[in-house]
Amino acid sequence: MKEFTRSEIAKHNSENDAWIIIDTTVYDISKFAGMHPGGELLLLEHAGTDATEQFYAFHRQEVLKKYEKLKIGKILNESPEIDFPVPGDFSKVPYGEHSAFQSFYSPYYNKSHHEFRRAIRKFILEEILPEATTNDPIGDIASKEIWKKMGDFGFLACRMGPGKHLDNFKLPANIKPSEFDYFHEQIAQEELMTIGYPSYQDSLGSGMVIGLPPVMHFAKPHIRDRVMHEVLTGEKQICLAITEPGAGSDVAAITTTATLTDDGKYYIVNGIKKWITNGTFSDYFSTAVTIDGGISMLLIERSSGLETKPIKTSYSASAGTALVIFENVKVPVENLLGEEGGGFFVIMANFNHERWCIIAGIVFACRKIVEECFKWSNQRMVFGKRLIDQPVIRNKLAHMVSKVEAVTNWMESLTYQFNKMSYREVASKLGGPLALLKLISTRAAHDIVDDAVQIFGGRAITQTGMGRAIEMAQRTYKYAAILGGSEEIMAELGIRQAIRKFPNARL
Repeated sequence: MKEFTRSEIAKHNSENDAWIIIDTTVYDISKFAGMHPGGELLLLEHAGTDATEQFYAFHRQEVLKKYEKLKIGKILNESPEIDFPVPGDFSKVPYGEHSAFQSFYSPYYNKSHHEFRRAIRKFILEEILPEATTNDPIGDIASKEIWKKMGDFGFLACRMGPGKHLDNFKLPANIKPSEFDYFHEQIAQEELMTIGYPSYQDSLGSGMVIGLPPVMHFAKPHIRDRVMHEVLTGEKQICLAITEPGAGSDVAAITTTATLTDDGKYYIVNGIKKWITNGTFSDYFSTAVTIDGGISMLLIERSSGLETKPIKTSYSASAGTALVIFENVKVPVENLLGEEGGGFFVIMANFNHERWCIIAGIVFACRKIVEECFKWSNQRMVFGKRLIDQPVIRNKLAHMVSKVEAVTNWMESLTYQFNKMSYREVASKLGGPLALLKLISTRAAHDIVDDAVQIFGGRAITQTGMGRAIEMAQRTYKYAAILGGSEEIMAELGIRQAIRKFPNARL
């Protein structure tokens, strides 16, 4: 790269010959100035000067990546002072990562987890983020090309935890299937949050994460193997269909029916499901039904009589949230998941993994919000000093960090239990703790996002620019508090589970 002195840069200070310096890198803005979103004059008044502070006062660092073509050289004998991370790097911002990924000791993570996180983060930022920035604002779902990339990379398989299904895939960072544990999966779920577009993130298989486990654990082997291959390679998509217009957290109130045909070969399904994530584009639906008054689970393939309609929600339409209508849908009896009348256990056991995934996502999203606030507080100048120099801002950051670290540590302790317990043991023991952790995680998110909005001010309610991530967070964080069971239900479930195992103890 060509090198210049600062005195040489100072000569390029006119309308048709304008150069600027940003952290020792030289940019020729002569032709770009007229296209500057903030106006030509605002840009040209800094021509020939070091505009580093002015740039970072109004622009995110990603803007420099977007306009790399304007780069023409660097300042002689000077080195950049501002960190410019590349995809796969870990954040150096305090509390911007789990402590284990910032040189602290951990009993949970080893070298493979560090390599895995780097590989996943690099893949997401290089292969997925470009489409997310285009698709999310206009409500488009993830493309088939992205699904194939995720399948080929082994990313989809990694989101389903340890198991024999991993033997069919080459995993990120060349992790051996025998070494893969739930901390690897936790990382995979967390790293999706680095995209920063919640609806598009959900289009990447949130339906799969909750819809495939019932097939994985309860379907007949030949159905399980076929469907898992189709879904984990990205060829087909699946979702979970439990919630109805009149039955949300009250699963026992579902009214969708499945009636056995006279020849005993099929179930005829009728009913409506609502708010089904990925429903608009799914090929399979793991569906809760009633059979002779008892709850059962069926794997229903998109076919005649099954119709899906999009539902508009707070975030974009990318997630494919749907109303699903079943009108005399014919389902082979072999598609029963588990036993007839045994659907409640299938659903409750599945909730544990779903809630754990929601926790991993919202807690890591909060961590990234804390990172945004730290960066902004250090670069934003108000009343002649940085925001971080104001005691009230430091107090907010202290509370935000404390909440993130507290819920992260509880989450990691429960992830460790996933590693040690069988599927049925998890279903028996972790329902209550996971419910309470989800409750405190979404309450923490509420407080953290609220403080972040105050720190960013007007930028936090602006969909573009410096506060884009905070605006998106304040508009979408409540999804985690509703999906998978509302906070009130989580509180009730957690304590009821504790009471159920309460000993004959007295003060």
